[in-house]
Amino acid sequence: MVNRLTVDIAGLKLRNPTMLAAGILGMSGASLLEAIKNGAGAVVTKSMGLKPREGYANPAVVQVSCGILNAMGLPNPGIENFAEEIQEIKKKEKCVPIIVSVYGFSAEEFARVACVAERIGADAVELNVSCPHVEKTGSEIGQNPELVAEVVEKVKAVTTKPVILKLTPNVADIVQIAESGVKAGADAITAINTLRAMKIDIETTQPVLANKIGGLSGPAIKPVAVRCVYELYEKVDVPIIGCGGITTWQDAVEFMLAGASAIQIGTAIAWKNLDVFNSVTRGIDRYLHMKDFWSVKEIVGLSHRH
Repeated sequence: MVNRLTVDIAGLKLRNPTMLAAGILGMSGASLLEAIKNGAGAVVTKSMGLKPREGYANPAVVQVSCGILNAMGLPNPGIENFAEEIQEIKKKEKCVPIIVSVYGFSAEEFARVACVAERIGADAVELNVSCPHVEKTGSEIGQNPELVAEVVEKVKAVTTKPVILKLTPNVADIVQIAESGVKAGADAITAINTLRAMKIDIETTQPVLANKIGGLSGPAIKPVAVRCVYELYEKVDVPIIGCGGITTWQDAVEFMLAGASAIQIGTAIAWKNLDVFNSVTRGIDRYLHMKDFWSVKEIVGLSHRH
């Protein structure tokens, strides 16, 4: 089972193709350890910046019929203050990659955060150029291919670790953004982050979120994410990590058939608890066995070959 499910993402060795998505449980070493103990093949931290950030006022999260809407505002303790949390994990789980999600308000700031992330023990960095509700960072950068290329180039110049580019779906052409990032040196792509969305309370007549606009995650965005992975697989020659609405092993397999080498799970944890990693992994393994595949790699992008 382990050999059949092992994957390599830009040099990162994963025992299985499931990963904890950024922004979910990633604020402490203890929460990341829980995801690992429950079967995650890798974990991604909450997005970290140079300085501590409180984020937005409540309400910052609201459940909707098709998923979860959030405008957290990138709360985090600051990258320097996360060193102990990473070391806590490294002492107990030496073989599971720890990917630090980073953000900045300029290419230079992205590079400074990534440099610190490597120093404190990150096995890779994921560039959050796709947050839909924080001005002057996130999707404001991720919607511009030139800015994306600049961020990737600056980060690649200061780190020896794999650089993963997390893309926003809130663009006219996600492939153009990805190609710009890959040309600049991105080692892998995560697709996708949340979609810009909002909810209005019909009694108060006001937006529910304090920030008004937030990011939609959960099952509603899965078809969009699958489409993005499918299009990216045909154009970029780096591993793709599928993310968006994955709650079952069937969802994970669909992403792999579209072209994802691994998948990230986030919102499903709120509904299914942390055992979702084990249940998805077991389901993928059964699927491979039933279809007579020797490795998960055999189904990556298989939908393109029929």
